[in-house]
Amino acid sequence: MDLTSSAFDAGGTIPARYTCDGDNDSPPLEWSSLPLEAQSLVLIFDDPDAPNGPWSHWVLYNIPADQDGLSESAQHGGQLPSGAVQGRNDFGDAGYGGPCPSHGSTHRYFFRLYALGEKLDLSPGATRAQVMDRIHDQVLDSTELMARYTRS
Repeated sequence: MDLTSSAFDAGGTIPARYTCDGDNDSPPLEWSSLPLEAQSLVLIFDDPDAPNGPWSHWVLYNIPADQDGLSESAQHGGQLPSGAVQGRNDFGDAGYGGPCPSHGSTHRYFFRLYALGEKLDLSPGATRAQVMDRIHDQVLDSTELMARYTRS
């Protein structure tokens, strides 16, 4: 599986518009080469460099496997694919919360995409931990896209 963004390169810098210093909108994401038997996708966006351990910025599950990506600002205005469910991030919100490290620090941010053989039976607002607990034995394949953000 491959995961890319037209907004930044793998290992590059996330533009400020997708962070708490900008519009706090989700970036466009594209994926390809999913397993043929995939029924749904899970997207987890997190920061492993947060002071208290990994910080979840976006939890999205039951994305239909026939989708090939998400548009910019997909979390706003009903632009999510039909059936996709937003979980609760570590800001306490359902939806996307952009990178927001402390001033002067650089953090790594990972978009992780998982292909599953079925949909998850989880209510809206599930946490990263709840989603990861449910998918651990259902993952057909996975990939990740890492980029950095430095807050001035």
